Amino acid sequence: MAETPSVTTVEIEGRRLKLSSLEKVMYPATETTKGEVLHYYASIAPTLLPHLARRPVTRIRWPHGVADQSFFEKNLPSGAPSWLPRATVDDITYPLVLDIATLTYLVNLNALELHVHQWQVDDDGNRLNPDRLVIDLDPGPGAGLRECSQVAIEVRERLEALGMRLYPVTSGSKGMQLYAALGGDLTSEQVRDLAQQLAQELTARLPELVVWKMTKSLRPGKVLLDWSQNVTHKTTISPYSLRGKEIPCAATPRTWAEVEAGAETEGALEQVLFEDMADRLERHGDLLADLL
Repeated sequence: MAETPSVTTVEIEGRRLKLSSLEKVMYPATETTKGEVLHYYASIAPTLLPHLARRPVTRIRWPHGVADQSFFEKNLPSGAPSWLPRATVDDITYPLVLDIATLTYLVNLNALELHVHQWQVDDDGNRLNPDRLVIDLDPGPGAGLRECSQVAIEVRERLEALGMRLYPVTSGSKGMQLYAALGGDLTSEQVRDLAQQLAQELTARLPELVVWKMTKSLRPGKVLLDWSQNVTHKTTISPYSLRGKEIPCAATPRTWAEVEAGAETEGALEQVLFEDMADRLERHGDLLADLL
């Protein structure tokens, strides 16, 4: 006979939430429990929430932990509380994560990963033009964060020549994202075309290191410069979100000094465990604050 899941009732910002199965192991390799995952998101919330605000959030949920199956979710669950902020865009009703109560509700549904668009919605829920560009660096077989760092430096040089300041984030998985703030005057299609042109130029310049097409046979030993994350309907892992991988790493903003060291020495740049995030914030603050 299956055990009845434990339930703990908490009050967060005046909202009563029932948190279930806090003892459930979400990451077997590190024995990290759901309670520890919830504690991480609660502790990181003051830094995380501004990066989620006004961005419809999609989720990847692992009902039984990362050793089991996951599923991707766009629409807000039908049983979501009425107080939870939401926006309907293109017939999809997304949650808007504006407060710790909403964040806790979603994480309690085993949503380890929070993904966001590069655009926000206005007060009426209308989609705005993107306010940032993202370049996703995805290493193929035989490549890793050293190669991603080398490509990131090349991308920085190209975009700085266009007057853009670039912000690196290790993804918590294999690769890295690079962000640049936009003024909101370009459409998603225009931003996509800019990113694609950059990817094609770097592939032509560094064919031994960079590839812009997703064809698997082209990718061994190279870094895919994924421009497509700027397409309107695409989402990217949010900074500070956990990843549903073997161990609980988080998407982590990095200094350029770290990236430069990573480009020089194998293993100098690694993904960051969630338990190390508090120390990083104490030392560096929010390295993406200027993107807000």
